[in-house]
Amino acid sequence: MTTTASTTDSDAEFLQVTEPFRREIIAHCYRMMGSHHDAEDLTQETYLRAWRGYPKFDHRSSVRTWLHKIATNTCLTALGSKQRRPLPSGLGGDAFDPADDLLQDHEVPWLEPFAGTVDDISPGDDADPAYVVGARESVRLAFIAALQHLPERQRAVLILRDVLQWKAAEVADTIGVTTATVNSLLQRAREQLKNARPVQESPGTLDDDAKRELLAKYVSAFERYDVDAIVDLFTDKAIWEMPPFTGWYQGPEAIGILIRGNCPAEGPGDQILLPTVANSQPAFGLYMREPDGVHRPFQLHVLELDESGKVSYVVAFFSDTMEEDFARFGLPAAPYDAPARTAPSPWH
Repeated sequence: MTTTASTTDSDAEFLQVTEPFRREIIAHCYRMMGSHHDAEDLTQETYLRAWRGYPKFDHRSSVRTWLHKIATNTCLTALGSKQRRPLPSGLGGDAFDPADDLLQDHEVPWLEPFAGTVDDISPGDDADPAYVVGARESVRLAFIAALQHLPERQRAVLILRDVLQWKAAEVADTIGVTTATVNSLLQRAREQLKNARPVQESPGTLDDDAKRELLAKYVSAFERYDVDAIVDLFTDKAIWEMPPFTGWYQGPEAIGILIRGNCPAEGPGDQILLPTVANSQPAFGLYMREPDGVHRPFQLHVLELDESGKVSYVVAFFSDTMEEDFARFGLPAAPYDAPARTAPSPWH
């Protein structure tokens, strides 16, 4: 088949008007799916559908709105054949005894962290400040985990109404229901979110200096393998969980017992932490020294900080592809390949 000049021009125009929204669409698909891998795949599917439909796009809505409509329905179709993606604390039941044996479940499609910040997913410098704030909060792990408790249509309605700030009529048109149904779904979704997560302190906002000081203490405590110092960093109701292990643990004492009994580190120098950002939150790639003396990717820690100057929540993600996962978060395969630690912090 011969490619005509008009076809080439149309493709170039399509890329020009749609590419600026790609990261934002990935974030939208991530909110819907709870998986960065699924989000990337479904973004590709969204753009393929959009490319096919672009010749008939009448520009009555913005390109951004049009892409979100396609992405929403692409995700709704995918969710019909997928299980929800929880964190261990979302499976139900009380916090686990940290002295019990650790159990793994690789059959559960666990929630995945998101490689990105609000700067990556905002639609530009002229974005509505309310949207930027909403975008930052709407990729936080706690919010994504809570969304997993919602049925597909409730999830879509809540994201479109409360995150993207769409009108009820726009949402109704997108998912093919009435405005009254949208309002009903939204009410039920908001109510269900209230009880979707174990009790803990509400996250607050630290100024930059306090944040840097707390995170420096976190790195130092782990790299020295000073468990007492690690315990001192947590709030009274802090939560620690580490999928694919099924347990979740609450309180500094429980976290300390868990680390003392299960961490393979034996002393200072066994662990090296490098900073990154996940879900628009402070995060660290933790490298563990193995028997051959080489530090290799071990865990990805995603933190939530309390306004009191302590850590209120940590998800320490394990996977069978940690080196690949580290690369997605801009982390090197070995800590020795990282820039000097005097480099600017990724957290602002």
